[in-house]
Order: sequence, then structure tokens, then C-alpha cells
Amino acid sequence: MLSRLAGALLPCTGRLSVTVDAGAGFAPGSIIAANHTSLADPALVLAGLRELGIRPTVMAAAGLWKIPVLGRMLSEGGHIPVHRQSRRAAEALDYAAEALADGRLVLIYGEGGLPRRPDAGEAPPEPFRSGLARLAQRTGAAVVPLGQAGARRITSGSVPKQLAGLATAPLRRPRLHVHVGTPIRPTGDLAARTAHAHAAVTAAWRTAAARVAGAPVTLAA
Repeated sequence: MLSRLAGALLPCTGRLSVTVDAGAGFAPGSIIAANHTSLADPALVLAGLRELGIRPTVMAAAGLWKIPVLGRMLSEGGHIPVHRQSRRAAEALDYAAEALADGRLVLIYGEGGLPRRPDAGEAPPEPFRSGLARLAQRTGAAVVPLGQAGARRITSGSVPKQLAGLATAPLRRPRLHVHVGTPIRPTGDLAARTAHAHAAVTAAWRTAAARVAGAPVTLAA
């Protein structure tokens, strides 16, 4: 339901395009790792994945489950609440591991939060937390790097700026792009695995950002 909603609403706020590296794919039981820049980017990512026929299980902040209607949709869709900075934080990885074992695709934001920049510009992904690497190490799942760009042109900055951006987006129709990179299998210790995943998502983001900027891009073979 979330994927359908994102696919229906996102075209009203911007011009979405999607690219995929040659040879990239989504094997059952894979982790999709995306960069997080804006409150709008979950819709961008879900709409982009929907165009590829992918409807992932999403790991998201537990507070979203408290929002009327949205919380019910998240629960009915089998998505995974992340209780940050609490004793229940580890539960999310347990549920994610179960979903991967069932062959589902799990979407995780490696940064674990939004950037605090007030501007609407693009910037490389911030440092990743260890959850992504721990999940990959625990399950042996492949990591599919996903880069998105343009979401900050819809919502970013202070609350008034975000509301203004959302209200004017249908008139501005900013460029939005999702790029899916070649799957990786992070190796080494936890720090090395985290760095490997961060580098892969950053590379995917660079492709997406270039598309949003209108620059020519050569996709990886």
C-alpha cells in the first residue's frame, strides 16, 4: 500500500527518473541500503523501487507508527519499527533478519537519521551507523546500494521551509532520481563493512545527483 501511495503521489511533486547499473538486481533476501536526506525521500525511494517492481520491507523510526493512518499502513505492510536509543533497538535487527530469511527485501537507511543542514542542496551521505553492517554480517545477505537525489528540493530545512517546499513542489516539479548500484557483500571487521557499504551508497548517490543536476552519466557495466 505504501508503494502504491508513493507511486501515485510522487509524480505530483516532481519528475522522477530511475537508472540501474548493468548487472544490478535484487536477489531474494537482499538488503537495500539507501541514503537519507529528507522527510520526502522515503516516498522517492519507494516510488523508484516500485517502477522496478520492488516492494521492500522498510526499517523506519518507531515514532512513525504513532501517526494515524500511516502507523496502520506500516503495521499492515509488515514494516519494521526501529526504537532508537532504547532497550528495544536490537529488536529491529532481529525482525529484519527474519524478513531476509523469508526472502523479503529489507530497506535500511545506513545513516540512521536526517542531516541537520538547512539548505536544499545535495551532499554525500553522512557516516553510517553500524546497524547495516551488523545485519549484513549476521545474515550474509547481499547489500544493494541505492542513491537518491532531489528529495531536499521538496522538503528541507526548518518546519516552515519544509511546508513551503511541499506546497510549491507541484508548481516547481523538481528533478528527482533514484539509482540502483551493483550489489556488494561487505567484508572485514565491522568498521570495514560499514565503510564498504557507505562507499557503495555514496557512488550510487553521485550518479543520482548528477542526473538531478542534468549532467551526463555513464552507468557502471
